[in-house]
Amino acid sequence: MAAGNPSNHERNAGLLLMAAAGLALVIANSPMADAYHGALHAYVGPLTIHYWIADALMAVFFLLVGLEVKREWYDGQLATPAARRLPMIAAAAGMAMPALVYKIATGFDAALSSGWAIPAATDIAFALGVLALIGSRVPASIKLLLVTIAIIDDIGAVVIIALFYTSDLNVQALAVSALIVGIMAAMTMFGVRKLWPFLAGFVLLWIAVFQSGVHATIAGVLAALTIPLGKGEPYSPLKLLEHRIHPYVMFGIVPLFGFASAGVTFPGTDAILAPLPIGIALGLFLGKQAGVLGAVWIADRTGVAPKPASLRWVHIYGASLLCGIGFTMSLFIGALAFDDPLLVDEAKIGTLAGSLASGLLGFAVLKWAGPIPSTRYELDEAEEVFGEDADKDPTVCKDELSR
Repeated sequence: MAAGNPSNHERNAGLLLMAAAGLALVIANSPMADAYHGALHAYVGPLTIHYWIADALMAVFFLLVGLEVKREWYDGQLATPAARRLPMIAAAAGMAMPALVYKIATGFDAALSSGWAIPAATDIAFALGVLALIGSRVPASIKLLLVTIAIIDDIGAVVIIALFYTSDLNVQALAVSALIVGIMAAMTMFGVRKLWPFLAGFVLLWIAVFQSGVHATIAGVLAALTIPLGKGEPYSPLKLLEHRIHPYVMFGIVPLFGFASAGVTFPGTDAILAPLPIGIALGLFLGKQAGVLGAVWIADRTGVAPKPASLRWVHIYGASLLCGIGFTMSLFIGALAFDDPLLVDEAKIGTLAGSLASGLLGFAVLKWAGPIPSTRYELDEAEEVFGEDADKDPTVCKDELSR
């Protein structure tokens, strides 16, 4: 990421994504709608522009997701079983409950069954953008909890895409994909530290996975898992690549995907109130908050995974609401779930409605809740994240948490 205040980067990335989505909605409901859709469906080589964005550029997004997940899992906030327990429980319930709400709201309609995973994901760029807009009034441990839940969400979404949104498989292409992953993993084992061989392998892997029938974006995650982490090293290949591509993904690829995917022409009231958009909106708004908040409450009450001592339940509720912002991944899964363009548009409407409601209420709840007043709580937050060494220099730890 470029130099500067990290919270400003998060806020700006979130605002840019919101602006891109808003611009797409305006254009799609204006006289420029035909030109907008025509440009997205124009062919450049073997694929349309929309496919290049959704299948190729989004593979780079998934590469970044994979890098972040691997770093956090082995050398970050999820590096210990204790740190993983609460966000894993919250994320699992936060994916299952929206799917259940969706199924109930759509009346278990077989024609809509493939959309069950659309409300299961959390858009971390949007959610952190909302937190950044609130500013220092949000406890730092809320951001930590939200980020770790979103990381687990990302893992779940990748697994869901690989298992449930895969077309007919090409066994030969799958074998080539496995061979390329094996070679990349062997490069790590034999001490290759330069990035270019891994990036070349990523391109070849994308081509092979694209031909295999598995969604090509999975190549990004597979490639990320092979890149050397260098646990404890500040400038390992993985951390260097993550640092370099992060601004291009968050300020380029994600807003571009939002612009290309959010442009839905609003139909009449009957279509807006159809079972599909209602199911997705309720899944994101009701299912997410019920799943995340309920899971945290049960885990805390049973002692399985206590919530951070510094957080009040109103803060947990605000975070559970922000988990209902499912924009990027929900739009992505929605495009995979249905072949009918009308259903894809309805899925977009439901995603936008549920994400907007979740974001606005989450913002209001956390803004109203305010900061944790006790300085002792601030030090407790530092100790939760940094351990007992926080007592040696709590100012430094609080500065780190504020990021």
